[in-house]
Amino acid sequence: MAPNAWNPDTYARFAGFRARPFWDLADGIDTSTTIRTIVDLGCGTGELTAELATRLSVDSALGIDSSSSMLERARDHADDRCSFATGDIATWASDEPVDLILANASLQWVPDHPTVLERWVGQLAAGGRLAVQVPANADHPSHTCSAAVAAREPFRSAMDGSPPPDPVADNVLTPEAYAELLHGLGLDDPLVRLVVYPQVMASSADVVEWTRGTSLTRFFAVLPESLHEPFVDAYRDELLATIGERGPYLYTFKRILMNASAC
Repeated sequence: MAPNAWNPDTYARFAGFRARPFWDLADGIDTSTTIRTIVDLGCGTGELTAELATRLSVDSALGIDSSSSMLERARDHADDRCSFATGDIATWASDEPVDLILANASLQWVPDHPTVLERWVGQLAAGGRLAVQVPANADHPSHTCSAAVAAREPFRSAMDGSPPPDPVADNVLTPEAYAELLHGLGLDDPLVRLVVYPQVMASSADVVEWTRGTSLTRFFAVLPESLHEPFVDAYRDELLATIGERGPYLYTFKRILMNASAC
């Protein structure tokens, strides 16, 4: 993913919908013992990282992201407790054990989840917590329609005949596979949930603006800028032909939430 394919303003348009899974994930964190340090892998614009750090009264919180545009916004939330840095969540490693590693809607962007999760678990302190959330909506028209458009001209040729990998369809495992994986990594009683978030949007066309801020960024990263809006227009036509043009529209978004603790 190109670091600057992300637009903070577009992403923030549905901030309320995007925050709900984060706080559901946070509510599943075991707080029976003190959490001193947090690392948020894929922190985006950082406001949720900073708020969680305040809620948990941690000593330090570090947000990692690969997007310079998102981190520019995140640094508005930096203080003596909370800091932000550029990094690759797939290869990230900590100099010191961490009490809580959180990754909200970011792990899907990297392949080989067994290897990545093993690396993250290896960074946990004794009794440390892992909290991860990934989308699981690869079968929804909001997702399949963009892949269909990417296979057409002029977009396919502009991407050298090979559209970018689909992070959700290609990388995300089943809930039961994640449960088995976390258990195999020695985490205590992992809780893995598939949750459907019913997002009531003013119209079905709003789904286009939702995906413009997230899943469409993988196409923007490889298409010339002159084809960004034509791609969005073609995607809008394809999507509305599939789901209909109506309002309000119930966007049923599936997500996998994982909480576990190191023994």
